[in-house]
Amino acid sequence: MDNVLIIHIAANNGFENTSTTGNGSITLSSARHETSVTVNQWLTGMGVIVQSPYPELLPTLSRNVPPWPSRNDQFYLTDLDQLASFLKQTAQLSLELRKQSASNNTDPFSGEDTHSVSKTDTDLSPDGFPPASPQETEIERLRRERIGQDIYRRALMAYWHGACAVTGITLPEVLRASHAKPWAECTNDAERLDVFNGFLLVANLDVLFDRFLISFDEGGNLLTSSRLPAEDMQALGLHPEMKLRWVEKEHLPYLHWHRQRFLAVNCCAPTSECQTDTHDITSR
Repeated sequence: MDNVLIIHIAANNGFENTSTTGNGSITLSSARHETSVTVNQWLTGMGVIVQSPYPELLPTLSRNVPPWPSRNDQFYLTDLDQLASFLKQTAQLSLELRKQSASNNTDPFSGEDTHSVSKTDTDLSPDGFPPASPQETEIERLRRERIGQDIYRRALMAYWHGACAVTGITLPEVLRASHAKPWAECTNDAERLDVFNGFLLVANLDVLFDRFLISFDEGGNLLTSSRLPAEDMQALGLHPEMKLRWVEKEHLPYLHWHRQRFLAVNCCAPTSECQTDTHDITSR
């Protein structure tokens, strides 16, 4: 393979900086994120080693391209088309993970460091922002919320590879970023912008999830409310075999929160009966 082609592909897919070594390997990096990729050309295909400060990156990449058996940071790619796709996904995920990491110390809506020396912890409200001044208007609050939700949607689009977490539908116009723990009930922006606090869902599932008419168990299996008539479930395309495409351990606390609210909203029986298995709610 031609090194020039590899460098060109890298520049078009999120890795504009390159360096070569005497053994023929090419290291790719970017000023926009901290992930680097080293490409080693083999007789057939190539070995790609990924180095990144984001622990979530490698497990996510491994879903599409299995890592080399002896190490989880090296991947075997067969051709330049696969390399282009791999680099694009790696760059997109790295950018979103960098934004999430920065949100722990930075106000994502203004770009200001919330832990700078001019803003001590005693100057901050419980959600990590300076206390709202009387001049902060409802319009400003809505603007900040809109920006945050846009960041969250982009993060979910990258994490779920642009496809519904249940159905796999990829039409962006019908996909919604759905929180498990609602925006208004999150205690801080780390929760609001956490890619594990929710799922990329097609519009009908988003509304049902938001209204606690459906939920998911720890294995990702669909739970439905008894308030949904069978004919409505059929019209909405719901069926018992539906489930999340995958569930990470980081999803579990948010799924538990949503499931508890789902139980509270849908279970009208005495408390002792409500504490039975959540599948009981779907029985008819």
